[in-house]
Amino acid sequence: MKITICGSIAFYPEMERLQEELSSQGHEVVIPRLDEIVPEYSDDRKINFAEYINTHGGIDSFPPQDPIWKAKHDVLNDHFKKIEWSDAIVVANYEKRGVEGYIGGNTLIEIGLAFYLKKDIYILNPISSSLSYKQEIYGMQPILLDGDTSRIPV
Repeated sequence: MKITICGSIAFYPEMERLQEELSSQGHEVVIPRLDEIVPEYSDDRKINFAEYINTHGGIDSFPPQDPIWKAKHDVLNDHFKKIEWSDAIVVANYEKRGVEGYIGGNTLIEIGLAFYLKKDIYILNPISSSLSYKQEIYGMQPILLDGDTSRIPV
């Protein structure tokens, strides 16, 4: 099965391990990319947008016309194309900021896109009840894996 992994970029190392695990089970798997940073921001070649924004004054320090939003746009569009390519998505939802089974805004949008495109939606771990949009996620009828990726058919 062709799978796109979705999740907070804070889970990038976990997504890389999940990609290896699913690939070893016979799946073709892609993950989000860490984008090339706009040169005036850093000498670093990769960017974690949330981390970069938070350490550089917060979101209000970057007006809507700032080049960082074009870079963010391109990353979103790239991942949407991966979701379109795939048969299914696997949501990598781990603990973040004390919330077990965290699913953030970007990932919620990606789940919605997969739902609209009629892709299978697998969620790796139980979803936190502290997320106000848990009912919307359940309404898209995901398949809950409870950590067991072997339940995904090849």
